[in-house]
Amino acid sequence: MTTYPLTEVPVVVTPRTAEVTRNTAETRITVKVNLDGTGKSRLSTGIGFFDHMLDQIARHGLIDLDIEADGDLHIDGHHTVEDVGITLGQAVFKAVGDKKGLRRYGHAYVPLDEALSRVVVDFSGRPGLVMDVPFKAGMIGAFDTHLAHEFFQGFVNHALVTLHIDNLKGENAHHQAESVFKAFARALRDALELDPRSLGTIPSTKGSL
Repeated sequence: MTTYPLTEVPVVVTPRTAEVTRNTAETRITVKVNLDGTGKSRLSTGIGFFDHMLDQIARHGLIDLDIEADGDLHIDGHHTVEDVGITLGQAVFKAVGDKKGLRRYGHAYVPLDEALSRVVVDFSGRPGLVMDVPFKAGMIGAFDTHLAHEFFQGFVNHALVTLHIDNLKGENAHHQAESVFKAFARALRDALELDPRSLGTIPSTKGSL
């Protein structure tokens, strides 16, 4: 439990953690998240570069992340990557709870050598993805770069967020992808932080998100 002072009345914030298991005929996935973690991760998707990108989310988002995925990689990585995005979105949605005190919005610009990416996120309750990342290669190791869109689409559909992703510059596909995932992590970190000035209130004039 964490207690924050709000005028004279302390507000107690319960741990923001969740565990979700999603099993289909194509994949079997379990995701555990702690939104108030230290960036620890345990990742096993069977796709090395994808694990590397998920590690960026944990490390730079300060989210403890545990993902076990067993998918039909003998076909390709599509179902695994998309379903990890879906299950991660479900876990984040569950962990966020009623969104009281949430900063709600987050944005980040992150460079990696010649690549520069911008990500903006809104925990709006409305799923929407706008993504413009002109990858310079189709594959990074065993990771199909087209699947980055599928991952983020799955995430926004189930976390119920609005997400804008733009790779502004980049010539190396590895650098492009890593700058995108790092910027996503930093934007998530900002949006998921609790604002001590507005604990106990929903960050919306509608009174709900």
